[in-house]
Amino acid sequence: MSFRKELQLKFGIIGDSIPIQKAIDTLVEVAPTDLAVLITGETGTGKEVFANAVHSLSARKNKPFISVNCGAIPETLLESELFGHEKGAFTSAIEQRIGFFEAANKGTIFLDEIGEMPIGTQVKLLRILETGEFSRLGSSSINKVDVRLIAATNRNLEDEVRIRNFRQDLFYRLNSVNIVLPALKNHIQDIPQLVDFFANRLCLKNGVIFQGITEDAISILQSLPWQGNIRELKNLIEKIVTLERGEIINVNVLTKYIPPALPEYGADLNNQNTALVKTSHQEIMSNDTLLLRTLLEIKQDISDIKLALGKIGSAFHNLSDEVNSLKDSLIINYVIDKDNFDANEIITISKMEKHLIINTLRKYKNNKRKTAQALGISERTLYRKIKENNINLDF
Repeated sequence: MSFRKELQLKFGIIGDSIPIQKAIDTLVEVAPTDLAVLITGETGTGKEVFANAVHSLSARKNKPFISVNCGAIPETLLESELFGHEKGAFTSAIEQRIGFFEAANKGTIFLDEIGEMPIGTQVKLLRILETGEFSRLGSSSINKVDVRLIAATNRNLEDEVRIRNFRQDLFYRLNSVNIVLPALKNHIQDIPQLVDFFANRLCLKNGVIFQGITEDAISILQSLPWQGNIRELKNLIEKIVTLERGEIINVNVLTKYIPPALPEYGADLNNQNTALVKTSHQEIMSNDTLLLRTLLEIKQDISDIKLALGKIGSAFHNLSDEVNSLKDSLIINYVIDKDNFDANEIITISKMEKHLIINTLRKYKNNKRKTAQALGISERTLYRKIKENNINLDF
């Protein structure tokens, strides 16, 4: 067995498609180095699997591997969890505590969902990446660690940089090596291998033999949207194999387990291994899998359109509320501060808006979050209006 195949089986990185092989090439190339790695891809594409592989193939493999989900830790606690705190640093800090970076010293730290990290914490992260230095919360002393960073996100960090939710200098620091993981819908040719891997691994654990899956069942799996990607496929296969005790997965078996969120199928069979009968009693034979797949794709397209229309309607509703809220704030501000305008000047909504934003920014000393909250708008909207009104923030 080749080194690449051994690596794939060891870490569960399955697939011969070009996108997967490209990701593996990058993994093999960067793992022995000490470079920071950014892994991007949709939820469920295997970002933590690749992070584990990078660590296990590095010179730090015998040292700690600490995994942290930045999106699962409250913003107010994230800095303390990462860098530690001293006793009395805040109300509930009853003793000194080391952070994840200290725990990972000489090893690797994996920051999942790094796009969720607050700007203030990003500043400290950049410092530790560049110098290895940090301070515990509530302490003025400098500590030093030697840690390799692997970060992952399902967000587009370039867009986050553009709207100032993510620091540009940190993005460039992380993006020196980028492993891109494809959505499952973009490498459906790997689905047969993935099914075989997940099923056999579970059967081996439970002491049963996997009898296989029919081509018709594979065709149906390749027709599904897989919004949860490989994780969703893994959960489905493991559920079927467990409950069916490793028996062959045919169309009849598969349709019993497809969750309601995915396209629904009829469950009656004319032939156990080859035919799927719809509830309309129109028989679709196995040699018509192309027709079946087309029908499924049409149904999914309709579902996607409905979902998109719903999101558009919701967005317009939110925008209307935001505009009304801003107008109310502008009117109130005008009544209070109208003496600041020239009595002969024609006061437009745009001028009042700019005046309100400047005054509120001054009040909160350029704190964008507090300013947005006071105005009743999102930070993203505030940044857009600052740019549109050409507001100089140097005051």
